[in-house]
Amino acid sequence: MPLKKLLLKAGVNRENTRYTSEGGWYECNNVRFRQGTPEKIGGWTRLNTVKFLGVARSLMNWVTLGGQNLIGVGTNVKFYIENGGAFNDITPLRTTTNAGEITFSASANTLSAAVTSTSATVIPITNATGFPLEGLVLIDSEVISYTGITDNALTGCIRGATKLVNDVATSTTAAVHSNGAAVACFTILVTDADNGARLGDFVTFSGATALGGNFTADVLNLEYEVLTREDSNKYTILARSFSNTTLKFTNVASTSADSGNGGSSVVGAYQLNTGTVTSTDLAGWGAGGWGSALFGQGETSQEILRIWSQQNFGEDLIFGHRGSRIYYWDASDSLVTRALELSGSNIPTVQNLILVSDINRFVFCFGANPLGSTIQDPMLIRWSDQEDATNWTPDATNQAGSLRLSRGTEIIAASQARQEVLIWTDSSLYSLQYIGAESGVWAATLVGEQLSIASQNSVAYANGVSYWMGKDKFYKYDGRSQPLPCDLRKHVFTDFNAEQFEQVFAGTNEAFNEVWWFYCSAGEVSADRYVVYNYLDNIWYYGSMGRSAWLDSGLRAFPLAATFNNVLVEHENGIDDNETASTAAIPAFITSAEFDLDDGHQFALVSRMIPDVSFEGSTGSTPTINMTLQPLNSSGSGFNSPTSESGVNTGAVVRSASSPVDVYTSQIHTRVRGRQMSMKIESSAVGVQWQLGSPRLDMRPDGRR
Repeated sequence: MPLKKLLLKAGVNRENTRYTSEGGWYECNNVRFRQGTPEKIGGWTRLNTVKFLGVARSLMNWVTLGGQNLIGVGTNVKFYIENGGAFNDITPLRTTTNAGEITFSASANTLSAAVTSTSATVIPITNATGFPLEGLVLIDSEVISYTGITDNALTGCIRGATKLVNDVATSTTAAVHSNGAAVACFTILVTDADNGARLGDFVTFSGATALGGNFTADVLNLEYEVLTREDSNKYTILARSFSNTTLKFTNVASTSADSGNGGSSVVGAYQLNTGTVTSTDLAGWGAGGWGSALFGQGETSQEILRIWSQQNFGEDLIFGHRGSRIYYWDASDSLVTRALELSGSNIPTVQNLILVSDINRFVFCFGANPLGSTIQDPMLIRWSDQEDATNWTPDATNQAGSLRLSRGTEIIAASQARQEVLIWTDSSLYSLQYIGAESGVWAATLVGEQLSIASQNSVAYANGVSYWMGKDKFYKYDGRSQPLPCDLRKHVFTDFNAEQFEQVFAGTNEAFNEVWWFYCSAGEVSADRYVVYNYLDNIWYYGSMGRSAWLDSGLRAFPLAATFNNVLVEHENGIDDNETASTAAIPAFITSAEFDLDDGHQFALVSRMIPDVSFEGSTGSTPTINMTLQPLNSSGSGFNSPTSESGVNTGAVVRSASSPVDVYTSQIHTRVRGRQMSMKIESSAVGVQWQLGSPRLDMRPDGRR
């Protein structure tokens, strides 16, 4: 019988059964389509070896007048400027104390009884007065963490805890300790009345003098993270020393000589309160604002994900996170100079989203407080005077102004499009256009109703069209808003953590005509899945990958993404996973829908397979993929229930490093029998890049049962 060429249409379709989707592809991971045929996606390479703190949710790239190619990186705890592989911390300050308002206290004592290496959770201290309520202690060479103090005993202890040595977490071993052994403390108690610090906040101390022992001025006058809070006036930090030669930190333990308080000149510079990593429902006392519930009732609220919006204003940067003030960083300053709160005339004191228009350079704040009020209006738009980010006072001599939208309850997202600014509320889409000072400066036109949007970052603009993910479907706007037909809609939205819509983000990969959306699958609290729309070919595909932000900039050679390992990676750079120092394979596969012979009226016997695969771009000496034929007795029987004569043959398709990229293997002999069949192509080794062509099967009828 003649060979049967398998020509399957591009894209993956999960809207129906495997059999109904005959003639196409049904499952995939880390695969895209080129000229209608599937291939493994490109790899990624770590941009630098330095890590940032927190989870990055916002990336923005611009070039200064001096030619510096900068990236703004906003995480849930910090804001950085990346330049030349270094992350420069420009996080604005929340407040700075007056000299003398902060005091330090350190503790050290002795064991009141011997401790064995198997002692459980209680460590007896001769006198635990002054010890923090929880912290980290050092006895001989063993580090022990504890979570409470009862009757001069440290409780909730974990033996053989770790300490930091040259930035490396170094483990210790539970050991025997004799009565009277010294108990030193790594933890310093800081007292600062009504400091407003949260767990995980950062503060930089200056002006402190030594406490008398190991806690020297050099140890105290550093940036620290708030470790625990004892009350509104006290918190703890984990003491450490800094090496100017290695630029690394090592934990420092107290001695009995550390009896001072740091002196009367201590100043604390508190950075902005940190945000959450995930959207979290809060319940109970303190969850909502004061007076928001009836007396005697608890309150519920949602702690919003920390997402920054950032825009360049000339060579400078204007940015802020949801619910914050507006901050400004002057690019002519040093890269380590902290951003400042934008100052000027009637600048909004709270906003949810910032955008700078391409037309005439207006600074917009969405969800801002009205002029003369401090109460935030989630549907209010305010803008500055043209070319002046500091003047927000409407006047006959300028173009500052405001506008309130009417459809919806909250502005969710905004994006610069062609000659207009698009604004999404939770139910509608508006087009904001410049109409001139005589006509009101900016006017909003309703261009879409009864729609939804997943998050602030779920919009991507490509090829003159805006694409976004909604709460149950995808949309596009190309002059009119409309649902975007999606062959993966059911697959995406039936396996989705709806409590983490805020984490959805979109990005383009212009080199491949793609829009990517990342989201949290069901039960996950970090974005672990992606779905791709190829707008040139009008097809969809998907996969699993953990990312927190994406940036496709014409100012960089490759698209950038932020990972949950706190690094930036360049996508499409290489063919493997080079997120760490150790190269790893990118597992990839694609599975066809079921196909049959004569509509399944008869069984088919496959005796040969002639693969058609290109390994162009591979770096391994013998790149290999697996091709698998999966037979079924009927469309509902499943791949684990083959007919008695069927079998699955996995053939290796290889070429040598010196061979032309289009050299095919010889035929693969097999014996596979079934009414329906499915083909799977997969790779899981380092150095493999592949593209599938049109494989051929030697098939013949083989009876009706």
